[in-house]
Amino acid sequence: MSARDRLADGLYGAGWATVKKLPESAAVRLGRTVADVAWKQRGAGVRRLEGNYARVVPGASPERLAALSRAGMRSYLRYWMESFRLPAWSTERIKGGFAPKDLHHLTDGMDAGKGVILALPHLANWDLAGAWVTTKLGIPFTTVAERLKPETLYDRFVAYREGLGMEVLPHSGGTAFGTLARRLRDGGLVCLVADRDLSASGVEVDFFGETARMPAGPALLAQQTGALLLPVTLWYDDSPVMQGRVHPAVEVPESGTRAEKTSVMTQALADAFATGIADHPEDWHMLQRLWLKDLDPAKAPGARERGAR
Repeated sequence: MSARDRLADGLYGAGWATVKKLPESAAVRLGRTVADVAWKQRGAGVRRLEGNYARVVPGASPERLAALSRAGMRSYLRYWMESFRLPAWSTERIKGGFAPKDLHHLTDGMDAGKGVILALPHLANWDLAGAWVTTKLGIPFTTVAERLKPETLYDRFVAYREGLGMEVLPHSGGTAFGTLARRLRDGGLVCLVADRDLSASGVEVDFFGETARMPAGPALLAQQTGALLLPVTLWYDDSPVMQGRVHPAVEVPESGTRAEKTSVMTQALADAFATGIADHPEDWHMLQRLWLKDLDPAKAPGARERGAR
């Protein structure tokens, strides 16, 4: 393991070991302080966050984008402080920590016995939402985690999420899709973070007026298993309770090839995500490149006409 990997693993380990022991008020203050320091340093992540917010809030002034990125970093650190502390939260604290709207879309779908896929963007705290589902609703679910470097850090995240009642499958290895499909055919619940996919199998979508790529998995699983596909958006308000909404199901088109159906359904997911992100941009924790124009200048609109490389 490299020195950088050891440092990353050690920092996360220290966070889980230390922050969960703090009083909640102290953890909140610590998160805000760390966020403000990171924001003032204006590293690559903060600058990328502002660039992404510029797509979400077109025409925003530099001052508005700076205020958004500061709020975004505070929201991002709230996520981390909560996540570090979740294993120490009481059952009642978890049950009272999330207040989703339109939950009937999920509960009715589970009652129908066909399986349900919840697809979320990187909004607010998806781990808290998952812990609430397993604790408040008593519904176990399966999810997928990208393999992180170092391997010990990936193991920490898997153990953390399994400790919250989730079944966690590795993204790599090629077996995750089949296992997810089996869980859904058995009437189970699958939860997937689905607003960023840089693989060759990603589906191109229009997202805030520009092309991005999102994973095909949710739409393909719904087609193959007959499971209900529900977008979910999350946000924070001024209270300690996270808010959320379960959106109406994304329907499988009646006609078209599998690829065409997948494209239509993934665009519908992107549209649902966009409504939640536009309403609460500061809670969208996208500190990475997302739009193809940022990833590859040749993908920019009009690039061929301009002769871009």
